[in-house]
Amino acid sequence: MDSESTDPGHSRPQGATDEAMLASGRFTEALAYVERARGHLYSFHRLIGEADLLLDDVAANLEAAGNAQLAKRVAEELLGRNVLAGRWTFQVVEEFDDDYYASFTNLERVVRDEMMAGRRHVLEAEMKQRRRTAGRPGHESSPMAVGTDEEL
Repeated sequence: MDSESTDPGHSRPQGATDEAMLASGRFTEALAYVERARGHLYSFHRLIGEADLLLDDVAANLEAAGNAQLAKRVAEELLGRNVLAGRWTFQVVEEFDDDYYASFTNLERVVRDEMMAGRRHVLEAEMKQRRRTAGRPGHESSPMAVGTDEEL
């Protein structure tokens, strides 16, 4: 392969092999796919969050239509429900970021440290506590609470 570049800032370092250059290039390509997948994960998070917020209107309209029983079911069975065992979508995003995406989170961490003393998703965690039905299966506060008699 031709190791010439258009400028010194993008030229192959002295002694770098074709394989090293290809590995680096393929890694960059793989990162582009991870970035796209992460964007879809965040879209999932926002779409589920908006759907959950719309359930307030659903329950209110059912109540206004005279069907308190269905309104109660929506409020207790779906409103604030975990999407995975013990997890709201913000927790799913956190697990992805902390495990697979961790090496790319430096700037996010700096902003979070300055703005919220290092705490993540404070608003959503509090919202989850307000909206979930404590003690009901599918509404656990965390994965560790799944299958317990948690009432907190």
